[in-house]
Formats: sequence, structure tokens, C-alpha cells
Amino acid sequence: MLEEIRIRDLGVITDAVLPLGPGLSVVTGETGAGKTMVVTAVGLLLGARTDAGRVRSGAKSASAEAVVRLPLDHSALERAREAGGDVEEFDGGAELLLARRLGADGRSRAFVGGRAAPVGVLAEIGETLVVVHGQSDQMRLKSAPAQRGALDKFAGEELAGPMTAYQQTFARWKSSQEELETLRAAARDRLREAESLESALAEIDEVDPQPNEDELLKADAVKLANVEELRIAATTAQQAITAEDFGDSADATTLVDTAKRTLEHVAEHDAELGAAATRLAEIGFLLTDLATELASYQAGLDTEGPEHLAVIEDRRGVLATLVRKYAPSIDEVLQWASAARTRLAELQDDSTRIESLETEVQEAYARLLDQAQVISSIRVDAGRELADRVSDELSALAMADATLIIEITPGFGPGPYGADEIGFLLEPHAGAPARPLGKGASGGELSRVMLAIEVVLAAVDPVPTFVFDEVDAGVGGRAAVEIGRRLAMLARHVQVLVVTHLPQVAAFADQHITVIKNSVRGDDGTAASGFTSSDVRLLDGPERVRELARMLAGQEDSESAQAHAQELLDDAKLLPRG
Repeated sequence: MLEEIRIRDLGVITDAVLPLGPGLSVVTGETGAGKTMVVTAVGLLLGARTDAGRVRSGAKSASAEAVVRLPLDHSALERAREAGGDVEEFDGGAELLLARRLGADGRSRAFVGGRAAPVGVLAEIGETLVVVHGQSDQMRLKSAPAQRGALDKFAGEELAGPMTAYQQTFARWKSSQEELETLRAAARDRLREAESLESALAEIDEVDPQPNEDELLKADAVKLANVEELRIAATTAQQAITAEDFGDSADATTLVDTAKRTLEHVAEHDAELGAAATRLAEIGFLLTDLATELASYQAGLDTEGPEHLAVIEDRRGVLATLVRKYAPSIDEVLQWASAARTRLAELQDDSTRIESLETEVQEAYARLLDQAQVISSIRVDAGRELADRVSDELSALAMADATLIIEITPGFGPGPYGADEIGFLLEPHAGAPARPLGKGASGGELSRVMLAIEVVLAAVDPVPTFVFDEVDAGVGGRAAVEIGRRLAMLARHVQVLVVTHLPQVAAFADQHITVIKNSVRGDDGTAASGFTSSDVRLLDGPERVRELARMLAGQEDSESAQAHAQELLDDAKLLPRG
């Protein structure tokens, strides 16, 4: 539950701390005092969107902080740890600090467990902790998605499994259907693409390029273009080694051999000269091999004439055409061709794929209808029970003759949440036509229907904290008393925070918090040049009587108003709460 909420520079609230506890807490105050800022602060802590206009005039930023106490196994604690937040554990539970800061420039930062975190993480944690209901939520209850959500929430685990299976089938059906439509719509374009790929691959296959062939041919072409210079260099080097055509000069092999034999004669007297003789022997072998290789190189040059160079240049020209058309190099041309063959196989397989997808779509659709029927059956049973329970609650909320009717009818086809059309209708009294909530229910009736639904849902799927912002709008008299009693009943299972203007509701509170507006005049003595701020106070017994008297008659000092206020408090204690 929420132990404490601290608000700084939000709206007219400068710095306020709301001490909360278990049960029912109410927030009251004069119009314009800033009661709604309490709900706004909770919304900030739940990751809701807001605007910089909420920052108090003259302040750089606004902030909201909350201390939340939870059992050790609550999922919010694990999510907080995953986000890097610190969790303070104690016997039987843990405390988690949530915070949100809103700058006057519109920038927002979120904090979980004292660590900065994305606002989305704050929203994920918040939705497991708090449910907020305000005037906008009463309007939302008129929408079909909200009504479906309430019914499915009531159906609980019995619906959860079939719904998961249905949504998995729905996703596959939609995916296959979209792929099928894409293939059909693009059939002509894909045919043209296939023809283009076939032509390109035929051209590449006819040339039959080999890996790195363009670079190898380039090297051969450079070699043949300089064949005479290469021949002269090879011949000169070979003759220098073997002394051919060098007259009486000794060749390199002879000189090396002479040096080797000279050292061998004295090698037995010095191991170092023996090692040198061995190395000279190796040099002799290398020179002999090199002379042979140079002679072979010369012979090879003699066979590679101008005709061979012309053949190489022709081949390079053919390869250059492929490079110009398809890729920067022959290796990349080969890679392109490999990918093109894969793509061509896919395109040529279109007809087979279309047939396969048609079968897959039909089978998935049939399976989807079967699963949707299971969901509908569960919803019908759940809808009947939910309608009965809510109708009982409405009777207790001074709508004794009202009946909630939940209609579940076949829709126009499978959707993300089944194939049902779900509508909540209200029959105000026996014999009156049932009308959709969005058309026939007043604001006060919507408030009570929403509260009745939440009371019922809290018993099957409780959330630790509920926040109601003027859920009693448009209500008075006995109905207001019953709303207060029902909120007190709900507070037996969960923590409830209510912003209210009705003393009949406030009388049921376990904690009564009031927001007090303070107006400070400016230096010139006028209110226009001053400012307004609000403080928050937890009321004790006498103060609470005065606040209820103010709410009743606008005269907190009136003895008769105070007597009436005390009577409300006494009656609230006596009324049964479930």
C-alpha cells in the first residue's frame, strides 16, 4: 500500500506530505484548493503523461514521491530490482521509493528505488500497485473496450488460458493472411523480377567467372606487357649466377663452392668456421636451384607471346562488363549471383507458397472460430455472474430497482480479443427499456456503476490501492451515504484514497486529509500581485468535525453544522460495512 505521498511545486501545492494508511483515506478541501493535484501526483507516479503547465508558477520543477510498502513476493519489487532500484527489506515486507520530476521546460525524469529509470518502467510497476478512477474513467466506462476489459478481468484465469491460445492463433492467421495478400498483389512485379534475375544469371553463367579471376588476369596482363624487360632481367641474373657469357669471370656458384671447400679444410680446427662452411653449402644449393628457376622462367616467357596477351585482355573485357552491371569486383559478382539464385528460387516458388498459405489461412481461421466460441461461452457465464453481482451492489448504492445487463453477441468476425460484441446496458427500473451506459446513464449513475464494478472486481483480482477522484460527482442524499459505505467496504480488502466534496462520503474515512488554500497578498497589498499556495493536513477528531461542517453548510463554526457533522460520523460507525 501507499504509506506516504510527497508533493512539491505541483499546481498550487508548494510542499505537502500525505500520510496514508490502510483502509479508506479521503481528501477534501475548498474548490480550487488543489485536491485534484493529489490525483495528478499519483498519475505522475504511475507514468502518466502530463504537461509543464502543472508546475507551480515560478518553480523550476514539480515532483511527486511515494513510499510503497509491499509483501516480499510482490512482482513490483522484482521489476524495480531489474531496473537497478534499491529495495529496503524488513520483517514481513519491503519498502520501495517511487518518484517523478517534471521540469518547467516539459522534461520529465522517473526514479525507482532511488535510481533513475525510464518512465515506462514506472508505468509497469504502477499498474500493479494502483488503479485510478476519475471523471474521465466514468466516460471511459461507456466505451466497448473498457466494458470488455472489465468482463474479461472478472472472468479471470478461466478466460486467461483460452485467450492466450486464441491470440496466438489470431497472430498467425493475420500474419499468413497479410503474406498471402502481399504475394497476390505483387504477383506481376515478382514475375518481372524473376525474368530479370533469370536473364542476369544466364549472362553470368555464360561467362563463368572464377573467384578472384579479375585480379589474377590483371597481374598476367601487367606481366605480358613488360615481357622483354622481364626476360632481360631474368637472363642477366641467371648468367650472373652461372657465369655464362661473362667471359673468364668466375660464376657465383663456383666462388661459393671455392669458399666452402677452403673452410672445410680447416673446419676441424674451429667449429665456428665449420658452421660457416655448412651455411656456404646451403647457399650453393640455393644458387643452383635459383639458376634453374630463372632458366625455366625465361622459357615460359618465350611461350607467352602477344597472342596470349590479346586473349587475356578479351577475357578482362568480358569480366569488366559483369563488374559494371552487377558488383564492384568478380568475387562480389559471384556473391550477388548466389543471392540472386536464392531469391529466384523464392520467386519461382510463389505459386506453391500461395497454395500453402491459402490452406494455412483457412485452417487457422477455422481453429480461430472454434477458440472464439470457447471464449464466448466463458464470457456468457462470467457476464451473467458479473451482472448479478453488480446489480446487487447497485441496490446497495440506492439504485434498488436498477439492473445491469451484459449483452454478448456475435461480432463481424474474429478480432484481437475474440469474436464478441460486448455491451453494458442499464435498466433503471423494472419495465424500463435497458439502454447502453453511454446513452442512458447519468453522471451519478455512471459513478455508482463504476464503483459497483470495482467492488466486485476487487474480490476476484485485487490491486493494493484504488484512487477515486470525485467518484461521487452528481450524487447526493442517501446515494452519497451508500457510496461512502461501499467505499468503506472496498477498503476492507484494499487501500482506498478518495478525493470527494461530499461529507456523507468523508464521514466513512479512516484517515481524513484536507487541502487548505492560502492566499498571500503582494507588496502592494493586492491579491493580484500575490500568490496562492496550499497545505495538506491530517485531521484529528475536532478538526474533522469542523471540516465536515464546512462541507455541509459552509460554516465550520456553526454549532448546528458541527452537530450534523458529528451525527454523520456516528452514523457511519454504526452502518454495516459488509
